[in-house]
Amino acid sequence: MDRLKNKVAIITGGGSGIGLASARRFVAEGAFVYLFGRRQAALDAAVQELGDHARAVAGSVSDLDDLDRLYAAVRDGHGRADIVMANAGTGAFAALGTITPEDYQATFDVNVKGLVFTVQKGLPLMSAGGSIILTGSTTGEMGTPQFSIYSATKAAVRNFARSWAQDLRGTGIRVNVLSPGPTRTDLALKVVGAEAFEALGSSTPLGRLGDPAEVAAAAAFLASDDSSYMTGGEIFVDGGLAQV
Repeated sequence: MDRLKNKVAIITGGGSGIGLASARRFVAEGAFVYLFGRRQAALDAAVQELGDHARAVAGSVSDLDDLDRLYAAVRDGHGRADIVMANAGTGAFAALGTITPEDYQATFDVNVKGLVFTVQKGLPLMSAGGSIILTGSTTGEMGTPQFSIYSATKAAVRNFARSWAQDLRGTGIRVNVLSPGPTRTDLALKVVGAEAFEALGSSTPLGRLGDPAEVAAAAAFLASDDSSYMTGGEIFVDGGLAQV
């Protein structure tokens, strides 16, 4: 397939998990991908795997200077961005009564501040037909014990898409949310624990964890012109977890 032929994509959190799976799918469909993430070794391995259609820039979405370096590389390399996938995220468990200011700041700095400025700094490189994909979560729709800070950040992401769809009226740029359910990534298994995470997957109507490639397939749809009449919307790839 070549739905993304000649398109330039940016994926934050692109060195592993859903970000890397999306990069694989985007490249397979013809895109050139800029990967952004904090771990240089993971980025190097990703670029080696993806080949000539990928480039990596190391940095944190919570550092605005790092984001400037990312977009300078895109500007110098291609002069435009057709797809911005704001995918970088973090989270940790902390029940009400144990939440610290550090817990709050660490999660909101990446999931909210980082996402806002990933998108805002990318806008000057985008034009009509461009697609912004915000990675949300089922936790933005559900009550999640001991995970309220992370969940609140994902609820914010959902409203960003609704509000930004209004801000982008007349530009031809679309913005949508991609919300995975329990998906088998190294980060999720580390944060939740393998046994508990497998149990969460078993609780979905489909009875299993998702694979990052399944989320990437939906990302490719949102990135492509196949979703040309979608903006301000949300797609769940969650095994039905938040749907029933």
